[in-house]
Amino acid sequence: MSRPAPARRRHVLAVRLDALGDVLLAGPALRALAAGADRLTVLAGPDGAAAARLLPGVDAVLTWHCPWIAAEPPGVDPADVAALVDRIRALAVDEAVVFTSFHQSPLPTALLLRLAGVPRISAISADYPGALLDVRHRVDDDLPEPERARSLAEAAGFPVPDGDDGRLRVAGPLPDTTHLTGGDGHVVVHPGASAPARRWPAERCAEAVRALTAAGHRVVVTGAPGETALTARVAGRYGTDLGGRTPLPELASVLASAAAVVAPNTGPAHLAAAVGTPVVSLYAPVVPAVRWAPYGVPVVLLGDQRAPCADTRARVCPVPGHPCLATVTAEDVVRAVARLAGPGDATATATAPTTTQPPLPARELPAQEGSAA
Repeated sequence: MSRPAPARRRHVLAVRLDALGDVLLAGPALRALAAGADRLTVLAGPDGAAAARLLPGVDAVLTWHCPWIAAEPPGVDPADVAALVDRIRALAVDEAVVFTSFHQSPLPTALLLRLAGVPRISAISADYPGALLDVRHRVDDDLPEPERARSLAEAAGFPVPDGDDGRLRVAGPLPDTTHLTGGDGHVVVHPGASAPARRWPAERCAEAVRALTAAGHRVVVTGAPGETALTARVAGRYGTDLGGRTPLPELASVLASAAAVVAPNTGPAHLAAAVGTPVVSLYAPVVPAVRWAPYGVPVVLLGDQRAPCADTRARVCPVPGHPCLATVTAEDVVRAVARLAGPGDATATATAPTTTQPPLPARELPAQEGSAA
């Protein structure tokens, strides 16, 4: 089902109500929307709004805590919903494009957009949308998320602009963070993730920091303000602890100047991809790597992708012992970093203790070339 687009798109509203990484993965699609519109506004959740402000082509960002998308949803407040409808109506947008993940329905959001008077709405929907969508797009689930989003933008009439490689990107210039990192070429270890099922055990992260330091790498540990106890534990005496010290633009800069980033499947891994830095992905398979692995940069994927938790979308590990990631060792991480960024200068650093468990084979992913879906 598709209805023609207006002759001119003056103001387009893009909706992506999830977390930081979800918004970053929609970046190439948002650039396509921006290229075909005079103005692009993004409606984002509170966890994704800062990422939306970093994306090229975005003119304005609205924030709303969505009860049917957020991992920790608020209650449905009729006054809050009515206020959102009024805010959207006041924008007088010409059309909206609703971006979702494969397991989410765009239809509740589309209903609010209809109530706000949005004349044309596009989304991917497996469910019959009735009068809620003007463009109902359907696509194979096992696409990388950026390609899935770009395919929707194209279905809505916004092809990828000529010369755009379709990779993730942030707008510059980024702040200078040399005073935090000590210069370029460091390795970032980011231990946190919003979902506990996606985290590598903290003691393993600390072992990896020691092992990377012993291999001659300068290690920086990053984390959100609520993760300072974790980052202090992981950094110990071997890494530079930046926990709570890097708002998103500064974090992007720290990642951009790194030789490699070690992180679970979480927003900063996608931010690393957006600034072009290779990623050692500590990947719990609760969601498929084919859809959610860091996109467009060299990646080494660590973790048992056939573990019993695979495809469960669990936020808390459903398997005792967290075997998908607990079997990854510090030596695995050192080898993966060497594969992506080269070996460190071990002669420059005192030897530090490391784990001695047998290595888990890594699966190396080539850089994924961006192309219109």
